Amino acid sequence: MRFVEEYRDAQAARKLAEAIRQVVTRPWTIMEVCGGQTHAIMKFGIDELLPPQVTLLHGPGCPVCVTPVELIDKAVELASRPEVIFCSFGDMLRVPGTKGDLLSAKAAGGDVRIVYSPLDALQLAIRNPQRQVVFFAVGFETTAPANAMAVYQGKQQGVTNFSILVSHVLVPPALEAILSSPNNRVQGFLAAGHVCTVMGYTEYEPIAQKYRVPIVVTGFEPLDILQGVYMCVKQLEEGRSEVENQYARSVRREGNRHAQDLIRDVFEVVPRKWRGIGEIPQSGLGLREPYRAFDAEQRFPLTTGSVEEDTECISGLILQGVRKPHECSAFGTRCTPEHPLGATMVSSEGACAAYYRYRRSGNQAAS
Repeated sequence: MRFVEEYRDAQAARKLAEAIRQVVTRPWTIMEVCGGQTHAIMKFGIDELLPPQVTLLHGPGCPVCVTPVELIDKAVELASRPEVIFCSFGDMLRVPGTKGDLLSAKAAGGDVRIVYSPLDALQLAIRNPQRQVVFFAVGFETTAPANAMAVYQGKQQGVTNFSILVSHVLVPPALEAILSSPNNRVQGFLAAGHVCTVMGYTEYEPIAQKYRVPIVVTGFEPLDILQGVYMCVKQLEEGRSEVENQYARSVRREGNRHAQDLIRDVFEVVPRKWRGIGEIPQSGLGLREPYRAFDAEQRFPLTTGSVEEDTECISGLILQGVRKPHECSAFGTRCTPEHPLGATMVSSEGACAAYYRYRRSGNQAAS
């Protein structure tokens, strides 16, 4: 644990918080993009260490949360087919759609299995040639290489009973959508370190220049986040709008070129609908033509079309940084992790789940 605990040192955290107090002279609003960062902020009370001039907003960096309702419905429909073994990461099983969730499909007799890698699903298909195996390919750029590898290997090995239900989304277009919104409050970003480990951060540089906002690539431990806030506030105070890398122990400017090449070989950039936000142009990944046979939506005749979202759930406003979870009238009453109205409450990276677990109202820490 030594290499984790050194980034959770309380004395060092207080020094960083004091350094932020020394440089801040006016109110600033910063958005952490990743849901993992949001949970760390709530768990360790990082926001309570910050001076009152610094406000943290929670962004759309939870892939479970932004998976659109119709794709959840398609997943449930696929999981209910007798010939299908439907594979998913565990965090997708309780995300509600209009037809229930994957756990309810399993309870009704569907063959739904939790796997820890898309390659596990591919091996399952190889071992069960009489069944169709579908993997729910959800995530940002972080999980795209593994999903691409599973499809690439499936094609190389001639596996004909393996496919993926694709729900890949991309971070930079989401940042542009937030910054171009008339409701935008964000003046700086803490970018997700794991995404940039794969993709690097050159894609963020034009955004920082165009919208004149600092973007700091940031890790996930308390000292990472506090240092990221310090770097972002310092830029704001100095009138700079650059991309800086706090997470240098993991992230290089160019990212992982081999992973990027694999993503580009298997996937192409497409428009993608985001739950609670709507369609964002060029914000997702879909399978390229040579791999289209592995697209579950092409392989199976699905009846699910476009569906309306629950109007009581304000997760879209939360994901855009317009509202915070405790500002929802259903928070902690009609909407709980056991009975969620939306994905931000059920996901392990959801902002509502973080507030419910660590804070029950406002900024008061949970006892």
